[in-house]
Amino acid sequence: MTALLDLLDLSPDAIRQLVSLARELEGRKDLTHLKDQVVGLLFMNPSLRTLVSMQTAVAHLGGTSVVIQPGQGSWKLELRDGVVMDGDAVEHIREAMPVLAQYVDLLGVRCFAEGKNLADDLADQPIRAMAEHFGGPFVNLESAASHPCQALADWKTLDDLGIPAIGKFVLSWAYHPKPLPFAVPQSALTMALLRGMEVTVLRPPGFDLPGGVISQAVAAAAKGGGTFHETADRSDALEGAHVLYAKSWAKPDVYGDPEADRIAREPYRDWTVDESWFAPARPEAKFMHCLPVRRNIKVTDAVLDGPRSIVVPQAGNRLHAQKAILAALSEGGLR
Repeated sequence: MTALLDLLDLSPDAIRQLVSLARELEGRKDLTHLKDQVVGLLFMNPSLRTLVSMQTAVAHLGGTSVVIQPGQGSWKLELRDGVVMDGDAVEHIREAMPVLAQYVDLLGVRCFAEGKNLADDLADQPIRAMAEHFGGPFVNLESAASHPCQALADWKTLDDLGIPAIGKFVLSWAYHPKPLPFAVPQSALTMALLRGMEVTVLRPPGFDLPGGVISQAVAAAAKGGGTFHETADRSDALEGAHVLYAKSWAKPDVYGDPEADRIAREPYRDWTVDESWFAPARPEAKFMHCLPVRRNIKVTDAVLDGPRSIVVPQAGNRLHAQKAILAALSEGGLR
């Protein structure tokens, strides 16, 4: 496999091998996996951790990175097929990707959800089309429906802390002032199920995960041996939990309508993670979030600055996970 588009594309054993490789490469800055190679980093959306960790990973592996920001330093790209290009986009991915394939040895792309049509976003066609038209080693750096680099870093974080593979993982909706896509919650859910964990999805009424996300979760559970269910009962969800992973997502039945979503989420402004949430959990239960996080909106200062929070080492593992992905791709692909 020469492209990493979604963690579900890999077997649990392959993921464990990548995590082991990430641990082996951690702290190493004198590696040669990407010697004399150029890695293109195409960012269609803002980034802090992903951009810096990818550039650092490439440098540690002995390569060179080139950052491309369509609409800022390069032409704005058209992702859709069959359209009349009379808008802002002046270059189509059907030409841009094959051209880039002649310039760089590996390409990473960040391309967020449009937030208009749920089925289209969950199908994740733009990132798949870009990988196909590029044709070479390719990494998804967060797309409409998937964030495999974050998920791999999350897996390593759980291993680093000794959280058992059969432990209880709670993926909880948290308040956010605007609707957010499903890439991170879907990837966190997939990761935990592939790892074999007991997963509970905690969300307010009406914010149930959509059918496309559930279908992927069923496939991940079958592959990895994990289990999952959804509930609006916070005490039930967190009973005996090892981990609480907070993330917001849009209300599926009003997806694409920000005002309707805002009205629907307004009654749940109190879904801000604080210490009281952990009362039914294990005493040592940890708090995870992919970052960036809005303090005292999604989670309180007390939790983020307290001993439960592992968001900083979790973010640090982005570097190590991505070094492993790049190293594996440079050696002939992911297995």
